[in-house]
Amino acid sequence: MTDTPAANFLSDPFDDDKLREECGVYGVFGMDEAANFVALGLHALQHRGQEAAGIVSYTPDTGFNTVRRLGYVRDHFTKQSVMDILPGRMAIGHTRYSTAGSKGQTALRDVQPLYADFAMGGCAIAHNGNITNADALRSQLIDRGSIFQSASDTECIVHLMARSIQKNIPDRMKDALRIVEGAFSVIAMTRSKLIGVRDPMGVRPLVLGRRGEGWILSSETCALDIIGAEFVREIEPGEMVIITSSGLESLRPFEDRDPRFCVFEYVYFSRPDSVIGGLSVYEARRRIGVELAREAPVEADLVCPVPDSGTPAAIGFSQASGIPYAMGIIKNQYVGRTFIQPGDAIRHMGVRLKHNANRRSIEGRRVVLVDDSIVRGTTSQKIVQMVRDAGAKEVHMRIASPPTRASCFYGVDTPEKAKLLASRMSVEEMADFIRVDSLGFLTIEGLYRAVGMAARDAEAPQFCDACFSGQYPTRLLDVEGADNVRTLSWLASGGQ
Repeated sequence: MTDTPAANFLSDPFDDDKLREECGVYGVFGMDEAANFVALGLHALQHRGQEAAGIVSYTPDTGFNTVRRLGYVRDHFTKQSVMDILPGRMAIGHTRYSTAGSKGQTALRDVQPLYADFAMGGCAIAHNGNITNADALRSQLIDRGSIFQSASDTECIVHLMARSIQKNIPDRMKDALRIVEGAFSVIAMTRSKLIGVRDPMGVRPLVLGRRGEGWILSSETCALDIIGAEFVREIEPGEMVIITSSGLESLRPFEDRDPRFCVFEYVYFSRPDSVIGGLSVYEARRRIGVELAREAPVEADLVCPVPDSGTPAAIGFSQASGIPYAMGIIKNQYVGRTFIQPGDAIRHMGVRLKHNANRRSIEGRRVVLVDDSIVRGTTSQKIVQMVRDAGAKEVHMRIASPPTRASCFYGVDTPEKAKLLASRMSVEEMADFIRVDSLGFLTIEGLYRAVGMAARDAEAPQFCDACFSGQYPTRLLDVEGADNVRTLSWLASGGQ
């Protein structure tokens, strides 16, 4: 299913101007009907990727069983005829939004989990993140005879594993992941093991859960809640866990690095009912609103969230400022991926297909709109105009993050830098562009305070905040056109 630009306009008219996470991963070991639990977990992780989803299960009777589909989880993995294809007590799944490969045009061949047969047996792999030296690796691998079946950077891991001289799949995976750079949280499944790995800086999330005698690996804790699983702990940066019928083994296959978890997970990507680093995402966003009210005060009559992502910050802003909170914008919950084909007569409706101003609440009043970020600014323009058309006396906008000035290369679909409004305009120019009476952003220091840091280390930030600061925690080899530091000859030598 490939959306035309026009279809994209109506399929998700508001969120088209949002940063999008690449994907969510989920794995279950030692539970009857494991694939059914994976489907539920992927449903809870749907916000991390809406283009496609896949599940691979294993049972000794039928081997590895795969179903990969374009579209929402609910469109395919709620059908008994589909789930009957996925028997077994072990399964992994993936929900995808493309950032690497065919951007915005997901092909079935790119849908994960990917599966490969090695000499020691089969392995399915699902990956959240982005490999920043994937192009260099792909070029080397193709030169040496590898034949790629997808445009996904994850397939580089499969080919690197195939070229490793190690004797088992976990050791081959260690070899492969020591060569790749960037951000990765990987779940893999063999005939007898569930494997979870997080990159040395822990940029992308991965957590461990337990349900009875079964084990679960998930991108977020909210996907443990949906199946009644207990949160055990986060997989630590640089850790590999191997789950078998004998229990869980923890390994440290990488060189130590300072953690750089993506701070934008707190701002927008993760669901508000998830917990990260012991902090509720909802509470983090509420605190962000409190900091925002302190840093960018304004005289107004109402604080209104831009739903849904701006809601917790708007509550915090209202609490700290004393300005009443109101739902000035109402979200239509039933706009799906396909609505109607846009003709010229309705194209001007824009965001109104998904959001509508609550005129009785905002007419004649000074309104503060709270949103999580501004990317291109085009949607902010439309939201502001909609609120003005509904009779607002003044419209002020407060943004619950610093200005997004740089692209992300770690698993987030970000426009090129030149298309980011904050990369080419001052705050005053941005205010004129989106036609607000005032515009204020949270400072990067305020963001760090909100998520529990006393201060940000300017030389070595405690989080990955590159989209705000431009300080990238790894080399961007593909972007810079540099060669990969560890070549395939290193792999062939057994990592010596």
